Amino acid sequence: MRDIIRNRNFYLMLLLDASLVTTSYLFSYILRFEGKISSQDWELLRSSLPYILVFKMIIFYLFGLYRGMWRYTSLFDLLNVLKATATSSALIILAILFIYRFQGFPRSVFIIDAILTFIAVGGIRVTVRIILSEQDKGFHPLRQIFQLPTEKRLGKPKKRLLIVGAGDAAEKIVREIRENPRLQYEVVGLLDDDPSKKSMNIHGVPVLGPVAKVHKMAYHDEMDEILIAMPSATAKQMRKVIQHCEATGLKCRTTPGIGELIDGKISFKTVREVSFEDLLGREPVDLDVESIGDYLTKKVVLVSGAGGSIGSELCRQVAGFQPRDLILLDKTENNLFHIEMEFRHRFSNLSITPVLGDVHNRGILDKFFNTVKPQVVFHAAAFKHVPIVELNPWEGVFNNVIGTKNIVEASHRSGVERFVMISTDKAVRPVSVMGATKRVAEMFTSCYAWRNSSRPDGCRFVSVRFGNVIGSEGSVIHLFKRQIERFGPVTVTHPEISRYFMTVPEACKLILQAGAMGEGGEIFVLDMGTPIKIVDMARDLIRRSGFKPDVDIEIRFIGLRPGEKLHEELITEGEGIVPSLHEKIFVLKGQNHCDLNWLNQKIEELVKLSLEQDASGIKSKLKEIIPEYEPYSR
Repeated sequence: MRDIIRNRNFYLMLLLDASLVTTSYLFSYILRFEGKISSQDWELLRSSLPYILVFKMIIFYLFGLYRGMWRYTSLFDLLNVLKATATSSALIILAILFIYRFQGFPRSVFIIDAILTFIAVGGIRVTVRIILSEQDKGFHPLRQIFQLPTEKRLGKPKKRLLIVGAGDAAEKIVREIRENPRLQYEVVGLLDDDPSKKSMNIHGVPVLGPVAKVHKMAYHDEMDEILIAMPSATAKQMRKVIQHCEATGLKCRTTPGIGELIDGKISFKTVREVSFEDLLGREPVDLDVESIGDYLTKKVVLVSGAGGSIGSELCRQVAGFQPRDLILLDKTENNLFHIEMEFRHRFSNLSITPVLGDVHNRGILDKFFNTVKPQVVFHAAAFKHVPIVELNPWEGVFNNVIGTKNIVEASHRSGVERFVMISTDKAVRPVSVMGATKRVAEMFTSCYAWRNSSRPDGCRFVSVRFGNVIGSEGSVIHLFKRQIERFGPVTVTHPEISRYFMTVPEACKLILQAGAMGEGGEIFVLDMGTPIKIVDMARDLIRRSGFKPDVDIEIRFIGLRPGEKLHEELITEGEGIVPSLHEKIFVLKGQNHCDLNWLNQKIEELVKLSLEQDASGIKSKLKEIIPEYEPYSR
């Protein structure tokens, strides 16, 4: 109360309402007596006006008519004015009835007065809101009345917006856009499947027809964007609407309900907040930090594929061990730029060297290795998407085989102390070109380990083999999340397909640990736990996103893709896996002998076939190198 009284606007509003109440009471007499007021009635008007004015002002104050801001007058405020006017008039009528029995008082005057008071007091508030709202948009009443030149406003032209839905959410959006001049949008029309809404309008914006008309409206009326305002629609309805909207090629957005935001309920946008660790439920990894620090601290460390999911996380974890220089090697400019900017910000005291280059360019690698002399190399650069490499097998050979061969040889020649090659479970009894090329990369790495085994100061070449990493750019989880955002369907290749999963940070920690344990020639196999059915993971993600699997979001099976297995393996039968000093790392001892000349010859033959883009020839040659390889056939 004290704050209201101290407000200067309070007295202005009070004075304005008092004048309106006075005028209304005066006009009620004029209307009642058709302008011919007797001296007796004038005297009654004059003597009763102060009491009526003070009483009404007190009632108006008690009803909170001076707590609101007139520029935001709403239906709630007008209803409050109606209640205050009706209450004050009713109490005045009752007082006169009990005190004077209405003798000498014209009864109809008070009815007319109540109507005029409501119109005047409510009308002034609406008028103030309209004027201030129009001023915000650049309208100045005095300039219009006296035809003064209007100031020109510079700015971008407004975007033409089409809203799908003509309910409460659409009304709030249209009102906000009209009242907020900083929102550079012009709502051109609304679409809704309810036939009763056709040809109606919301705040002057017409309902143009059903949702199926969106394609025609988008082009004929030159729309810039589409906004879907249907927060109460089911997932099935939303999926249909989104399909219509996306077919236009325009930017489409949607909005959750205000109630959902207030209640904290999960909407489709909060799919991004689902924790990958929650989906797997794996225990944290314990590391022998001292042994890792022994081979990383104050060393020059190179990570190939540094901009990828595994490569970038390896860089982050290596940075924690304070290397002398961290070399970020990647062939994709954008990836390299983003990882460099992140490290400049997060690890400002760390020396980093970003290098834009491709591992299958031998000349660049040799020159670079001779210049910077890396001591530790993590080779994470590879093509990893099975179906894509299956359709482009020559690129798989260039990147996965030739790239590995080049960086292994460069490491050997420049005197690298440790070399860790990142492999995959798809290299085990491969059925895909991607898996087969990674197996050849493992073999080549092991050959150089065997070659250096007689040299105590030779490079320790090891490979680390593991399954899928959840949360990587190529992870199926990202695909599922995008599909859930569009309300499905979520596509799974086969109801029985399963995969091993671990998180990117967990995999990278174990890679660092394996690098510390390697003596040369080992293939380290990470403990991936038990295989997880992809369909179970899809259902879990749908539930965590606030929907019901197969009810709100459909799960659709589309069949295995080229080169895909139903189940992956981590070891080949007879490889002889043994435990290591770390509970989550197992070891496959490398072969005791490797015919490097034979392998180099086969790789040269692979290169020749790849240059000719001979897909069947490449698969046949891979079969010669890896007898257990069973090429995918359509």
